[in-house]
Amino acid sequence: MSTTTAIDGTRGRVDWTKPVLWLFAACLIVLILMPLSWLAIYSVTDKNNHLTLSNFVKLFTDPDFLDPLLTTAIIAVTSAAICCAVAAPMGWLVSRTDMPGRQFIRALVTASFVTPPFLGAVAWELLAAPNSGLLNQLFRFVSGAEADEHLFNIYSLGGIIFVISCYTFPFVFVLIANALDNMPGELEDASAILGGRAWTTARRITIPLALPALIAGALIAFLQAMTLFGSPAILALPAGFHTMTTKIWSLFQYPPKLELAAAAAVPLLILTIILLQAQKFILGRRGYSVVGGKYGAPRRVEMKKWRWAALAFCLVVLLNPVFLPYFALLNAAFSPNATTLVTPSTMTLHNVVFVFTELSSTQLALKNTVILGAATATIGTVLALVISYVTTRRVVTGSRVLGFLATAPVAVPGIVLGVGLFLSYTRPPFVLYGTLWILLVAFLTINLPSAYQQLQAAFATIHPELEDASRILGATRLQSLRQITAPLLRTGVIATWCFIFIGVMRELSAAIVLFTSQTKVISVLIYDLNESGDLAAISVLGIAMLVITFAVVLAVNRIPIFGANAGARLRN
Repeated sequence: MSTTTAIDGTRGRVDWTKPVLWLFAACLIVLILMPLSWLAIYSVTDKNNHLTLSNFVKLFTDPDFLDPLLTTAIIAVTSAAICCAVAAPMGWLVSRTDMPGRQFIRALVTASFVTPPFLGAVAWELLAAPNSGLLNQLFRFVSGAEADEHLFNIYSLGGIIFVISCYTFPFVFVLIANALDNMPGELEDASAILGGRAWTTARRITIPLALPALIAGALIAFLQAMTLFGSPAILALPAGFHTMTTKIWSLFQYPPKLELAAAAAVPLLILTIILLQAQKFILGRRGYSVVGGKYGAPRRVEMKKWRWAALAFCLVVLLNPVFLPYFALLNAAFSPNATTLVTPSTMTLHNVVFVFTELSSTQLALKNTVILGAATATIGTVLALVISYVTTRRVVTGSRVLGFLATAPVAVPGIVLGVGLFLSYTRPPFVLYGTLWILLVAFLTINLPSAYQQLQAAFATIHPELEDASRILGATRLQSLRQITAPLLRTGVIATWCFIFIGVMRELSAAIVLFTSQTKVISVLIYDLNESGDLAAISVLGIAMLVITFAVVLAVNRIPIFGANAGARLRN
């Protein structure tokens, strides 16, 4: 009787579920399709708005564009190879051996993962600039070399490849380590019982099972190296050459060449889509999968006398993305001269005071970053929550299309998205350029895929019968989502919010195209200070950025209400 009454009581009320869901769907379509549509239109038009292919002809025939294309290809291929060569043995040592300090190594890889690549590039300027770099100064002091001699030159093609590899190899490491963690130990045990030697077992069992993850990691490393803007802008431009991302950025300088910028962005977009589809295909291949039920944990390989040598190898690798760069930033932040080794007698707080009290842009950039971070994280989490609910529960027609649109931005490099948004929102009816709104749209679009994927996975762990029971008792879908499902997803929601906030803190590629003097964020301010050569101020801001980032990660892991799973999701 009470159930019937509850159901009858809902008949006179308006169920806003589908209108609200369609509104979210419309927002998603506008976020994704509008910038890409304008990008496509501009790429095939001239200054007089006539259809033409001359932009693409110039792109593939003019040496000013061919050279950046070739340079980008060299950087991406070489970086991907280096990342695989370094990450594969590290992943194996951490996942499959008894090497000491395995969890510590994983934590350090996470530290290199969350460090913005452009900040790493600045740190390596401090370390390996030809004349003033700390490592080159040490070389001249030890060897007695002349003042103009140097051991390292970070302003070179090799220097750029090195720095990009430092902050790209964690992508490969995570994929390989996860694949090895999930590999059943019984297969290797069976091989050993049947007389297989260690190398035979590795060649016939371990390597084939881990190969899809390695290839997928190589594709992701290639993609990351190809689409990065910050590191090439900081290191390549002083060396006198461009990559495709810096070339696209240069087309926005006066006089702007928007048609060429749109055309130059299209190949990056197409290649990104192809690589992501290839990665999805490789990871989804059944030829490398293990068929069966539950299986035991992977067997640890005893390293014996090589245990500490293996740990030393991992620590030497992590010198480059973590220890040396962090040391360089701390040294520059508290030294009177950014490229002079600080001592207790010369240590000063002048740089800190200057950045936070005298540098006028700091307060504005911090304010904008915090506002954008909080707003993007909140809106993005809500949007991802609703879209993942729609796609998981298949509430409305076309839910699969919404799922595709939610993940589509992962195929759009940041610099390409920035170009598309600039073309979309510098004309009526939505003139957002010059406001924080356009940066909000950019950050929201960039971070939506990861937020959606995290919450979709969380939804899969909650049985729909709980929501069905709520609806039988008279609740609408929105009420069930708000009162039943959302509280159960608290851990995933908080982790997603923090993940988006951190993403906003370190985003530069899209922001560099869309900012104005009143809408600077910390990443853009760091880039501007690098152009003026104020490395000490950059170091202070960089350390502040890292402190905020790690504080958020620590909060997610330590605060009991968030739970341990939130930290795990954030790290992944």
